[in-house]
Parts: sequence; C-alpha cells; structure tokens
Amino acid sequence: MDNKTMMQYFEWYLPENGLLWERCAAQAKRLKENGVNMVWLPPAYKGAAGKKSVGYDVYDTYDLGEFDQKGSVATKYGTAQEYKNAVKALQNQGIEVLADVVLNHMLGADNTEEVAVKESAREDRNREIGGEERITAWTKFDFPGRGGVYSDFTWNASHFSGTDWDEGRKRNGIFCFAGKNWNRETDSENGNYDYLMGADLDTDNAETVRAVTEWGKWYLDTVSPDGFRLDAVKHISFDFYREWLKTMRAHSGRALFTVGEYWSNELPKLLHYLNCTENGLSLFDVPLHFAFFNAACGNGNYDMRKLLDGTLLKERPENAVTFVDNHDTQPGQALSSFVPAWFKPIAYAFLLLRKEGIPCVFYGDYYGIPHDRIGPVKNLRKLIKIRSMYAYGEQRDYMDDPSVVGFTRSGDSEHGGSGLAVLLTDSAGGSKRMQVGEQFAGRLFYDAMGHFAEPVLLDQTGTGEFKTDGGSVSVWVTEEAYRHIRTAVE
Repeated sequence: MDNKTMMQYFEWYLPENGLLWERCAAQAKRLKENGVNMVWLPPAYKGAAGKKSVGYDVYDTYDLGEFDQKGSVATKYGTAQEYKNAVKALQNQGIEVLADVVLNHMLGADNTEEVAVKESAREDRNREIGGEERITAWTKFDFPGRGGVYSDFTWNASHFSGTDWDEGRKRNGIFCFAGKNWNRETDSENGNYDYLMGADLDTDNAETVRAVTEWGKWYLDTVSPDGFRLDAVKHISFDFYREWLKTMRAHSGRALFTVGEYWSNELPKLLHYLNCTENGLSLFDVPLHFAFFNAACGNGNYDMRKLLDGTLLKERPENAVTFVDNHDTQPGQALSSFVPAWFKPIAYAFLLLRKEGIPCVFYGDYYGIPHDRIGPVKNLRKLIKIRSMYAYGEQRDYMDDPSVVGFTRSGDSEHGGSGLAVLLTDSAGGSKRMQVGEQFAGRLFYDAMGHFAEPVLLDQTGTGEFKTDGGSVSVWVTEEAYRHIRTAVE
C-alpha cells in the first residue's frame, strides 16, 4: 500500500474570488502524480461572513454555495456544483477527500430571542457571576434564503447552551442559558472549555443531536467524502463524535477516516480523548508541531534527541496525523506559531519520510502565502515524491546526538529503488554512521536535496557515513531514485 500523504488544501488568506474548487479540480492529476493521495478541503458551507468566510463562522451547513444568503450565492471557494466537481475530480485520481466538519457553534443568526442566562467567569466557566438575568441573544436561524430546501429544520435558543453577546446591552460575556450546563466532558482549560464562540450547540439536547446527525447523512449522500476533519473537538462533549461517527459509518458503509483538531500541547489530554472516543479517529499531533517550532527558535540549543518526546507520533502513532503548520498557526492567526522557513525542510523531511503517522502538508507551504510574501517550502514537492516512491521498509533511528540526528529506511521489494537515509541538524553540520540495510552493500547513495555532490559508498553491512550541512537536512537515496527524482518533480 502506498504511503498516505494528506494535504490541507487551503490557507487563511486565499483571495475571495470563488476559484478554489475549480483550481483544486484542475490540480487533482498533478497532486496525485506528485504523491498526494488524501486532501482535506475547507468547510464548504455558507458562513456568517458570506463570500469572505473561511468557513468556521458556520451559518448554514445545508448551503454549499447554492442559495443567496449572507450576500452571495457562492462561498469564498465557489459554488455547490464546483465543490462536488472538485471532490469527484480528486476521487477520480485516487485521492481521498476529507470534509471539514464544524458542529461546535453557529454564527450570523437571522433573529434574536430573549433568553434567561447565568454568566460564567471567563477564566473559570464552572463559576457563576451573579444571578439569573435576561439577555437578547442571536439564536434564531431560519435560513430564509434557502426556504426549507433539503431540510425544514430551524434553530432557536433551545438548541444551544450559551453565547457570548448580549445584543440588548451590547456587551460581551460568557452566558450559559438557564436550565442548561456546559458539557461536563470537555477540555479543562478555563475550568471548562465547552464554550468557544457564537451560539454554542447543546449536544445534550436530543433535537440538536438529531439535527446534526440528519445533516451528516445528507452530506454523505450529497457530497460522498471519504472521511472527515473535525473542528474544535476539545470544546464538544467527548462522547458526541464517538457516537456521531459510528452513525455516519453505519449510514455510508465505509471506514470514513477521520482526524480531529484537539488543540493542546499536552499529550495526556490527547490520549484521554482518544480513549474516550474508543480510538475512533486520529488527532493532529500538536505537541510535535510545537517541538518543531521550539527547535527552530532555539538558536541551535534544542536537544534534537527529544524531538519525539511527548508526541502522539511516539506514543500513539496509529492515531497521529503530523503537521508542520496549518491555517491557525500561520502569521496573523490566533494560534500563530509559524515554523521559521529555514527549519521547514528539516521538519517536513522528518514527517514525510518516517514510517509512523500520516503527514499533512499545508497548502501555504506547498504553494506559498502571497498575503505575507511567503514562498513555497524549498524541496517540499521533492520530499512528498520521495515519500510516495522510496520511503518504505524497516526504520532505524539514530536520535543519539543533541544536534545531529537521523534515521534510515531499508526499502522493500515492492518499490524499486526504495530505501534511504535522512540526516538533519538544528545547529552545525556533521556526519553519522547509519545502516540502511545489508542488501545495499557496495551501493552508492546520493543526496536528493542537492547539498552534497559526492555520493556515499555503503560498506558490506549496508552502512555509510552520511553528512548534513548546518541547519539543514540531507536525504540520501539510491542512484535509481536519485536519477528519477531529478526529472520527475515539477
């Protein structure tokens, strides 16, 4: 089976021209040729900001760019038909499509309601401030522009557990609706991190659960994605997606690979969530992202031997989706922790060429981020290609130096020319003796990254003295692979 390589096919500052779906469809063949076989597409439904919406300010999940709502028919990315065309174009190339699902909150309500609430302390949502009061809340979602097409369900305050805005007095707060409680099993940050933004869906309400379950079935029938990326899972009762995914899988009769966004650097929290959901999904390896960020910002003093410590990739690799950056960590965003450019090739080589985990490549790293004058990551396409064709076989780790670390892959008989050696450093350059495999005795290995012209000759045990430049990574491959990579990567 070919290695899975996911791409997040968007970044925050894409132009508001409605062309992403068309571009995605046009790029499908090239993405497959370059080694991408799974694509995570952004939220496809209408947001409160209409054509300006990135997709996380959810307004109407049934409007995929088909109805005149929030100032436009199309979304930022295009029309409903263009979205379906893009999904089909990717799938026709053998690329799995993950749909971005945001069921935590809604924004852009059509009308307000008077609601009894109790205010929660911002830093400790388990503590009430004052007594019961009434506020004017944006909780009526009637979707007049859609007029009941696909579903006649409308939303009101009974379907939500709280909000953060009182329209009557024009003031912010964390307001829990009277007679309701924040979900008990959520992240413990701020005491209880059920509430994130907008009108918070009440997953203790049977009508709410039924509504999003029926929507999920409709979405599967209408779009037919191969799986999901789940937004903000730490803010939703941990049992909700466990049961929702079971229902979606039963409805579709498919495995529906799913990855959740649990934004925490604390591995025990991620493991607890996986246990609560019966390992029914994977999670993004946030601790590994921060390991890369800290190593890149460590002025050469980061202990590279500890790169994997406290990561999902090490502790629960079968549930790890690894990434370097995403739309939340890019410059200007709330979770901005953008890995500096010099370290990006090092991080991607580490993710893409290892045996464990499913790596996710960021659109902004692949194509660049014009908004911030950031270009594509050097050699990224080459690394994806190497993963798809040559990163196979047994893995040997050489994480034995504070600066210069590496690993090898022994290759296998199913992938001609496979097998490689990776050496990287956050500081001064160096070398390391590493064994690729006895079957490579007497063979020459070449640096696919182009930093060294001279090949490395492997001894009778298939071991060689591999090199890397300072603050760099070298990927040493067979002569067959080297010649192919030089001509195959666009």
